[in-house]
Amino acid sequence: MRCFGLLGFPLTHSFSQKYFTKKFEELKLRDCEYENFSIQNIEEFSEILHNRKDLRGFNITIPYKKQILPFLDENSDVVTEIGACNCVNIINGRLIGHNTDAIAFEQSLHPFLQPHHRNALVLGTGGASAAIAFVLKKLGIQVQFVSRTPSETAISYENLNEVILSSYLLIINTTPVGMYPNVEDFPNLPYQFISAQHHFYDLTYNPIETKFLEKGRLRGATTQNGQDMLVLQAEESWRIWNS
Repeated sequence: MRCFGLLGFPLTHSFSQKYFTKKFEELKLRDCEYENFSIQNIEEFSEILHNRKDLRGFNITIPYKKQILPFLDENSDVVTEIGACNCVNIINGRLIGHNTDAIAFEQSLHPFLQPHHRNALVLGTGGASAAIAFVLKKLGIQVQFVSRTPSETAISYENLNEVILSSYLLIINTTPVGMYPNVEDFPNLPYQFISAQHHFYDLTYNPIETKFLEKGRLRGATTQNGQDMLVLQAEESWRIWNS
């Protein structure tokens, strides 16, 4: 049996497990299974490796995309540059880190990009935000991080005003704020300054329309959730595991 899985916490709902289980059924791969590894501390990962010798690869989600790095034997160039990993391939016991978020985000965002999307606000500073910023900079889009805890690289939500929002017309939420079951939550933006020139992207896919996306849509912004990105990154993970 070849085991694949998802590492994160909490994993109350898993797109990946459902997606790959269905994929294995469609491909008639009876020797493959996909399991959720919900651990409260990254140190528990060593026990998974010890107990699951059939593990061939796994995805990583919140909050371990950066914390997984010390466990890896080798990184792709993208992981090294981003400093975050969301896909690991296991070859002869060696853990090789990849980042499929980057390519999936770029491919999913491309149909929505307009010439006036020259600056982007990236909400959150976790592992997913690193991949998003990597892609945006590659596309020549200036990035400004926004965090509840301001730093040298991130401004606080309280700093956001009409001047900033009139310049930053691409807003990407990489935080779990608004994700099921906390569906009434949303990032603390001055939504009254949102216009039809804005594009809102929420990496969350459950619910389909978060309050963040709803508030953007009601102000005329174009919106998208993380569903397409999830499918694209899952397919890229499968390609890596079988390469």
